[in-house]
This record gives sequence, C-alpha cells and structure tokens, in this order.
Amino acid sequence: MRDPRRCALPDRRERGMINWWGPVIVEYYSGSEGNGFTIIDSANWLTHKGSVGQALIGEPKILGEDGEVLGPGEVGDVYFANSRPFEYFDEPEKTKNAFNEHGWSTMGDVVTSTRRVSYLTDRKNFTIITGGVNVYPAEIEGLLISHEKVADVAVFGIPHPEFGEEVMAVVQPLDWAHANADTEAELIEWMRERLSSVKVPRKVDFLEQLPRMDNGKLYKRHLQDAYRRQCDFLRCQATPLHSDPLC
Repeated sequence: MRDPRRCALPDRRERGMINWWGPVIVEYYSGSEGNGFTIIDSANWLTHKGSVGQALIGEPKILGEDGEVLGPGEVGDVYFANSRPFEYFDEPEKTKNAFNEHGWSTMGDVVTSTRRVSYLTDRKNFTIITGGVNVYPAEIEGLLISHEKVADVAVFGIPHPEFGEEVMAVVQPLDWAHANADTEAELIEWMRERLSSVKVPRKVDFLEQLPRMDNGKLYKRHLQDAYRRQCDFLRCQATPLHSDPLC
C-alpha cells in the first residue's frame, strides 16, 4: 500500500496503520514539480519514526536562511540537486523563486536531515515567526492529535501586535460537548507540560469539522485566511468559542 503525501502524518496514526494492515505500507514524498522523490517502507519507518526516507530522484540539500548547506540534525529548506527542471504554469516569478544560484530547486518544504534519512518538518509557508523564533505547526499538531479529546487539529499563526504572530490551534473534538473553555484550558496546560513556552498556542478554538479535501489533505490555508481575514487581534482575544471560524 502506498501513502503519498506532502504533510507529516502523526507517528501514532502511522504506527496504527502498520499495526492494522501489517508492514505493507510504502510511503513516498514528492510533488507535482517532480524534482524530488523520497521513499520509505514500513520496516525502515519503524526504526526511523517520522522519516520520509531516502531519495530516489534528486539529491536533497538542506539549506539555512543564508543559503548555505546545513549539517545533520539541523532544520532548513529542502532543495533537490541533480533533478529535472520544471516551471509553474503562468507563474514566472514563483518559478524563479523555486531555484537557487546552483540550479537546485525546492517545493517549499522544511526538513530535518540525518546522514541517512530525511524528516519532513513542515511547509515553509506555514512556519510561524513569533518574537523572531521559528515555530513549526506540524510539531504542535502531532502532539495535540495524541490527546484523548482531539479528533483533528490545525495549527497556524495569527497576527500579534508585539510579536508579529502568535500560535493558534483549531481543534475538532471527538465529542462536541468538550468544545468549551474548560477543554481549551486543559489542552493549553497539557501542552505547556510538553512544549517550550513559545510553541504553546495562546488560543484554542473549536470546529465541528475541519475542512479537508477528498484525499484527506487539510485546507489549512483556507482556515488560516478565514481567521486572519475575519479576526483582528483584539477581537479574537475577546471572542467566545464557536463552531465557525468567524469573529
């Protein structure tokens, strides 16, 4: 069974799939750009939990903000060297920005790399910059989804007048009766015990159903845009919990 994806699957769910179907799952990480392709089977995933495996197409290069290649264990933008060129239809500027001076190309993902395998950290566009610190929503989502009251979750940044952005979590509870201020406080406190303070969401909102495509991919950009468009910072601070992302 193949599991193609461009987003990190929580370890708990991945392990559950392997336990259910057996070690028959083969994952690959790629994109429509076709410039890079990594693959991992169940046996290797169990020894490198969370990894997207090794490259079959392109040579992964993890770059820092200065464009220099980073060492093992560091987090940076993943580029692929020695891969085929591509272009986005009718978007020359986007195409130009996808390549660096070496001709290496990126799909816009953030990765942690070891000497053997790569770990997909998040989409670069979803990185939250709060007080000058980079926060990766996927880490917080992976933790929250393991809470017994959480069925689905999305984490993203919303405007903050002092820090630029702050961390916001939108949770789909297993039981809608738990969509209340007590659960919000419980989740925030639970995360404080497990995350550094800068990563803990300042606010948790609830939706009855998070928007997902037929293939399971979260419409996170639509959700984030809805909160940014309709909730300014001061109003969001005073807004009660609700079932629609409207302030």
